[in-house]
Amino acid sequence: MKYLFSLLFLFSLVVPARRSVAQIQPAPAGTVVNADFSNAPFGQFVREIERTTSYRFYYDPATVDSLKVTYRGSQVALEAVLEQVLAATPVKFAIDARNRVFLTAKKPILPELAPSFFEPGAATGVVIADADTPDPAAANDQNRFLSKSELKVYKVGTANGSGKTRATLGGHLRDSKTGEPVVGAAVYIESPAIGATTDQFGYYSLSLPVGRQELKIRGIGIKSTKRQIVLLSDGTLEIEVSEDITALREVVVEGEKGKNVSGMQMGMEKLDIKTMKQVPTAFGETDILRVVLTLPGVKSVGEGSTGINVRGGAADQNLILFNDAVIYNPAHLFGFFSAFNPDVLKGVELYKSAIPAKYGGRLSSVLDITTREGNKKKFSGSGGIGPLTSRLTLEGPIIKDRTSFIVGGRTSYSDWILHRLPSKAYKESSASFYDLNLNLNHAINDKNTLYATGYMSSDRFKLATDTVYRYQNQTASLKWNHNFSNKLYGVLTGTYSKYEYDISSTKNEVNASRLTYSIQQTNLKADFNYFHNEKHTFDFGVSSILYGIAPGSLLPEGTKSLVKPDVLGREQGVESALYASDQINLTSRLSVSVGLRYSLFNALGPRDVYQYLPNATKSETTIIDTVSYQRRQVLATYHGPEYRLSGKYALSENSSVKASYNRTRQYINMLSNTTSMSPTDIWKLSDANIRPQIGDQVSVGYYRNFKSNTIETSVETYYKWMKDFVDYKSGATIILNHHIETDVVNAHGKAYGVEVMVKKLSGKVNGWVSYTYSRSLLQVNQGTPAEIINKGQYYPSNFDKPHDFTLIGNYRYSRRVSTSLNLTYSTGRPITLPLVKYTVGNATRVFYSDRNAYRVPDYYRADFALNIEGNHKIKKLAHGSWTLGVYNLTGRKNPFSVYFKSENGSINGYKLSIFGQPIPTVTYNFKF
Repeated sequence: MKYLFSLLFLFSLVVPARRSVAQIQPAPAGTVVNADFSNAPFGQFVREIERTTSYRFYYDPATVDSLKVTYRGSQVALEAVLEQVLAATPVKFAIDARNRVFLTAKKPILPELAPSFFEPGAATGVVIADADTPDPAAANDQNRFLSKSELKVYKVGTANGSGKTRATLGGHLRDSKTGEPVVGAAVYIESPAIGATTDQFGYYSLSLPVGRQELKIRGIGIKSTKRQIVLLSDGTLEIEVSEDITALREVVVEGEKGKNVSGMQMGMEKLDIKTMKQVPTAFGETDILRVVLTLPGVKSVGEGSTGINVRGGAADQNLILFNDAVIYNPAHLFGFFSAFNPDVLKGVELYKSAIPAKYGGRLSSVLDITTREGNKKKFSGSGGIGPLTSRLTLEGPIIKDRTSFIVGGRTSYSDWILHRLPSKAYKESSASFYDLNLNLNHAINDKNTLYATGYMSSDRFKLATDTVYRYQNQTASLKWNHNFSNKLYGVLTGTYSKYEYDISSTKNEVNASRLTYSIQQTNLKADFNYFHNEKHTFDFGVSSILYGIAPGSLLPEGTKSLVKPDVLGREQGVESALYASDQINLTSRLSVSVGLRYSLFNALGPRDVYQYLPNATKSETTIIDTVSYQRRQVLATYHGPEYRLSGKYALSENSSVKASYNRTRQYINMLSNTTSMSPTDIWKLSDANIRPQIGDQVSVGYYRNFKSNTIETSVETYYKWMKDFVDYKSGATIILNHHIETDVVNAHGKAYGVEVMVKKLSGKVNGWVSYTYSRSLLQVNQGTPAEIINKGQYYPSNFDKPHDFTLIGNYRYSRRVSTSLNLTYSTGRPITLPLVKYTVGNATRVFYSDRNAYRVPDYYRADFALNIEGNHKIKKLAHGSWTLGVYNLTGRKNPFSVYFKSENGSINGYKLSIFGQPIPTVTYNFKF
C-alpha cells in the first residue's frame, strides 16, 4: 500500500492536464501574498515568496532563466500574481492543495491522476515488446514503442512458460529532440549490479533476471532517468532521453562519469564537440586536431603542422578514420585548419594503447572521428562566420523518426589577409579551401538501418611564386547495421578514400610542368558483436583493403614546354585481416580482454622490381637484375599475428589499475622530405625491398576519481618497441625516385614515457591539466658502414620532445558568459647543426653534428577566448553566440625551425616562426 501511494504521488507530477488552469484545485482560502517587485529575476521572486509564505516552487531553471518580474500588490492571491506575471510567456503553472507550485513549459500539469489511469494499456503504460516479432515495422503499434516515461511500467517479452530465470534486454538510446543515438551512456540495474554502455549506434544489451526491474540510464549531457520494466523473456526496449541543460554547462571528456575507472579501456581519450568548442584556436574556429594535441602523449613537431605524434610514433603511424573511411591529409591551409567541419561532428575517440582488435594497419594510434546522423524530428541548422572562414550546416527529417539528412559546408576567403602583408611577393599570393559533408541514414525497420556518408575537400594555394599547389580528399562510406537478436548484431561497411595533389608551374612556357600524385583505397569489412552474458562479450570480424597508388608523374604543361615526361609505375596491394576478442569479467573486481588479429599483405603487379647485390649498399650501381611482375601477380607477401591483451583490477569504487600489451603491423609508409606532414608527402606500400613496420607496446596505469567522479586523475606509463621503422639517408630524394629503397634505411625504434592527467568535469571552473615525459629514439646499426647512422647508437627522432605540459581552463561567469584559457609548453624538437667549416682541395666543406644532437628553443604559448551567448529564449529565429579570442597571447616567437645560409663566406643561422605575434579573432556562431 505504501508503494502504491508513492506511485500515485509521482504520477500526480507528470500526467498531462486535460483542462484549463482555472479548473485546477486552488490553494486553501485566505492564503495570500504581498508582492513588490520591479524588473526582478524570477529566482529572486520565488525566494521571496517561499520566505514569506508556505508556498514551495518546483520548476526547471532553464524554463524561466530570462524572465523578469514587475508586480506590486498586497493581500493578493498567488494565482492572480502568477497569471499576470506569466501572461506573456509560454510558462504554465499549477498549485495543489499542499501549496506546491509546479511550473512547466507550454502545458500545465494536473496535480491529480487522470481518470483513465487504471485503464489497461492506456495510462498505466503497460505495453508488450516481443523480440521475436518477424517484422517489427509491420507489427502492431504496441510492438514498436519508445519508452519516454519514468513511471509507466513496460512489459517486455512474453510469458512463454520456459522456466528461464534470465532474459536478454536490448534496444537503442536516442535523443528525444533529434532522434540521434546517445553514445557512451550507462544502462544498468543496481541489484544485482549489471550494466552496459551504449555503442556508436546507441545500442545496449543486458542479460537480466526475469521479473520486475528498475532500469537506470545515466550519461554526461543527458538527464539521468530510469524505466520500470517487467521482463518476461528476451525483448526490446527503445528509450528516448532528454538533453541535460544545466545552469553551468559541463566539460565532457569522457562519455560517462567514472568510466575511466570502471571501464576496461586504457590509453583512450574521448572528446565530444561541446568540449572541443571551448578550446581557443588560432583563427577562432573549432579545430579537433588542435584539441587532440592538448591530450597527454600527443605532440606535433611545431606550429602549423598537420601531423600528430602519439607516444613516440611518426605522423604516418596514426590511423585517422572519418566515418570509417581513411583520411590521408587531415588539414587545410598549411595545417592551420583541420579538415573536419565542427558542426557535423559527434565526437572523437583516440586510442593510444590497448587498441581494439577491430583496428589495424598503423603502429601508434587510432583517431576515430564520427559525425552526427541529423535531426530526425525537425528541420534545423547551424553555422558560423569568422575572419577567414564561414560554414553552414542544415539537417532534418526526410521521413520523420526514420530517415534524416545532414549537409554541411565550409569555405575560406583568406586572400584579403595575404594582400595586406608588407611583402610585395606575398601580396600576389592566394590561398583558399572548401569542404563538403553529406550524411543520410534510414531506419528500414527495428532490425536494419542504413547509413551513407560522403566527404570532399579541396585546397588551392600559391605563395610568392607562379607555382600553384592543389590537393584533395574524397571519401565515401556505406554501412548496414543489422540486429540478428538482442545478443548479436553486425555492421557491414564499405568505404572509399582518395587523396591526390598536383603542382603546376606555367609562367615560363618552356619549363611549364605539372607534378601529380594520388592514392586511393577501397575497404570492405564486417564487424560483429555477440553479448553472451554479463561475463562475456565477443567481438569478431573480417576486412580487406585494396590499395592503388600512382607514385608520381611529371608532365609538360602546354605545347611549348620542353619538360621531359617522367612517370613512375603504379603500385597495388591487398591488406586483409580477421580478428576476434573476448571481454571476460572474471570477478566483480577483475576483468580481462583477450584478442587476436591476423593480418596478411600482398604486394601486386604490374611492377618492375630491382634486385641488388647481396651484402652491399642499395644504390643504382648495385642493381643486378630487374624482375617484371604481371597484373595482379604477387611480388611480396607479409603476414603475422597481432596480439591484444589487457586487464583491469578495481581497487575500490573510485580507483583501479590497468595493464595492456598489443602488437601492431603497418604495411604502408609515408615518405616525406620535411619534418612535418605536407601536401607533397607520398605514401609507399611495402614490397620486396621495403618491409612492413612492426610495433609492440606495454602499458600500465593507475586511475582514481574524487568528489563523486567530478575529478578524474590518471597516471599511465608505457614502453614501445618498433622494428623496420623507415628513416632516410642523408640527402635522400623522395619525389619521382624510381628506386626509393636506395634512399631509405630500416631503423629500430624505442619509445617510453609517463603521462599524468587531472580533469575537473563540472562546476564554474573546469578543464584539465596534463603532463607528459617521453622519449622517442631510433637506431640504425645494420647494413654497410655507409648505411649506419650515428655510429650505430640511438639518436632522437625528429619528434622527440621529452617534456610537454598543457592546461585547459574554463570559467563560466554566468549562463551566457564564459572564458577559456589554454597554456602549453614543450621541449624543442631535435635538429642537426653544422659545427665546422673546412677546406679540402680548394673546396669548402661543412662538418655536421651527429643526427639530431641539438634542439630548437623550447615552445610556449598562451591562448585566451571569451564566449558570449545570446539570451536563452525558447522562441527565437536563431540562437547566436560570439567568440572573441587571442591566439599566442604573449606574442612569443616560437621557432618552428632553425636553418642556415652561407652568406659572404660565413654560415649564418636563422629562426623561422609561424605565429610570432598575438592573433585576435572574432567568430559569430548561430543555430536555428
